[in-house]
Amino acid sequence: MIFALAGNQNCGKTTLFNQLTGSNQHVGNFPGVTVERKEGKIRGTENDTVVDLPGIYSLSPYTSEEIVTRDFILENHPDGIINIIDGTNIERNLYLTLQLLELGTPTVIAVNMMDEVRANGMSIDLPALSEALGVPVVPISASKGEGISELVHVLLDVASSKQKPRRQDFCTGPVHRAIHAVSHMVEDHAEAAGIPPHFAAAKLIEGDEPMLQKLRLSQNEIDTIEHFVIEMEHECDTDREAALADMRYTFIEGACKTAVTRRGESKGYLRSVRIDSVLTHKYFGIPIFLGIMMLIFWLTFGVVGATLSGAFESVIEAATNLIDRGLTAYGINPVVHSLVIDGICNGVGAVLSFLPTIVVLFFFLSILEDSGYMARVAFVMDKLLRKIGLSGRSFVPMLIGFGCSVPAIMATRTLSSERDRRMTIMLTPFMSCSAKLPVYSVISMAFFPHYAAVAMILLYIGGMAVGILTALVLKNTSFQGQPVPFVMELPNYRMPSPRNVGMLLWDKARDFLERAFTIIFVATVIIWFLQTFDPRLNVAANTSDSILAVLGSFLAPIFTPLGFGDWRAATALIAGFSAKEAVVSTLTVLTGGSLSSMLTTASAASFLTFILLYTPCIAAVTAVKNELRSARAAAGIAALQCIMAWVFSFVVYHIAVLLV
Repeated sequence: MIFALAGNQNCGKTTLFNQLTGSNQHVGNFPGVTVERKEGKIRGTENDTVVDLPGIYSLSPYTSEEIVTRDFILENHPDGIINIIDGTNIERNLYLTLQLLELGTPTVIAVNMMDEVRANGMSIDLPALSEALGVPVVPISASKGEGISELVHVLLDVASSKQKPRRQDFCTGPVHRAIHAVSHMVEDHAEAAGIPPHFAAAKLIEGDEPMLQKLRLSQNEIDTIEHFVIEMEHECDTDREAALADMRYTFIEGACKTAVTRRGESKGYLRSVRIDSVLTHKYFGIPIFLGIMMLIFWLTFGVVGATLSGAFESVIEAATNLIDRGLTAYGINPVVHSLVIDGICNGVGAVLSFLPTIVVLFFFLSILEDSGYMARVAFVMDKLLRKIGLSGRSFVPMLIGFGCSVPAIMATRTLSSERDRRMTIMLTPFMSCSAKLPVYSVISMAFFPHYAAVAMILLYIGGMAVGILTALVLKNTSFQGQPVPFVMELPNYRMPSPRNVGMLLWDKARDFLERAFTIIFVATVIIWFLQTFDPRLNVAANTSDSILAVLGSFLAPIFTPLGFGDWRAATALIAGFSAKEAVVSTLTVLTGGSLSSMLTTASAASFLTFILLYTPCIAAVTAVKNELRSARAAAGIAALQCIMAWVFSFVVYHIAVLLV
């Protein structure tokens, strides 16, 4: 059987999914973490699958990820639905529940965060709530693994017996008459489309355009429905959407009045209000955030991360020397010896040495995310982002972009405005992803040894500054108009979960290692081969006679005005299209670690600027193509970024020449 896991944003869906399946999907204490569906086998069952769907607040889709959820539920016809709701915000969560029950699919409600419900002095009469809704209600605490086995048992029992909700009609008065009149009229169309007539009628009355297209109604039928709606609006003295919302919330209020007992505001809410009075302050909110990020960068690049990377580099160097002595003692062929030591060990090792720095950076960022602070940052940044034509919600994908551009670009699905989404996709690559960190570090340490941490912080700030400048240009040219109003749920602050933080660090470390031993490994071997042999496949007497030198010499003149017209620099930039870490491995193989033979201080600043701004890796370009559904648009964005990188590098180089 296949089960859909549905609920509001940030109610614990992915945490429950991990408990049900044993997966390690990323979870976060801010809305919009899940942007595409994920599926896994339920532990302890033979062939039952649960699908984790993006969070939604209703079955009227406004954003791309909400469409994913609605389409799966309506078109895939799951055998059952697990509707997870936040027990501390039960009234708001039940709005989606009522719409799910209208589908007539076997459903079980999982009331999550029962540990917080108890800690806050609340009580929920689960039998009374189950009776009011007409479906089984199971208490759980997904983060602690409480109630999971009972939930699975009830779910399988309800689905195998095909037990539909006992109640699917929650309307009264004029809304009741309108829904039932439309339901009878479109019954044949709805059944042909595989949609419950009552659900279809409610959506049509709301003015749901996708439902109207799906049912293929005649113009006469559409006009008749509009007549019913106008009559309902007149009797209710409000518009169609408000009338349906009032009807559902009236039912929810009555159900919760008998089933939910509160003793004042929750402790978590009151604590969050006190903290927010400081962290989201009108004047101090942004300076506090910038101060926190500066502290994180300083600890990562100047203290903790740099120390750990230095120690790890010593271990890699010792291992390389050991392999070198072993191969020499064995008397292996000099070409193979060069491949293993100069190519693989030095190339891949140069990248691996930065693993501790990346883990430290994401350790701090995961704490901010899991605590709930990141959602506040989006709120604080909304006013500033509106000045450049975006809303605060765009900040979340941009922030994710500091880790990797691919999930950041996918995260733009949470934006309800197509204008905002396209604009955010164009700006996200200007946020320095973690793959650029090794490049920044190697060149900064080589040419600015006393100011390496400052140089890297300036690069991150510079990327954001160029993004802001680009946004201002786009706002007044291609993307004229106003951003959509910003609405985001602010979760309560929570202590970061060691498990969640550990899982995120493991995911980042594993991803880095996989890239090091796949993409970087292959790129390193190719670069070594091309720089070892000449065009006739003889071992090149000099590197300048190699195949790579011949190829690189065609591109080098493009970069001469930028101060790095050396063919080795051009080759490293081309390798960076596969993965930005490949720039480090390529430079290590080609220069033997002696970057001063290729760059000056001024050209190093220019080279760093180009790395900062030019097109991200091929995986990110592919993500842009998939999200915009246009290869031409993706190619255009990539070309624009390369042009901008060239222009800014040109300016930086000539300013640096005057200063140095």
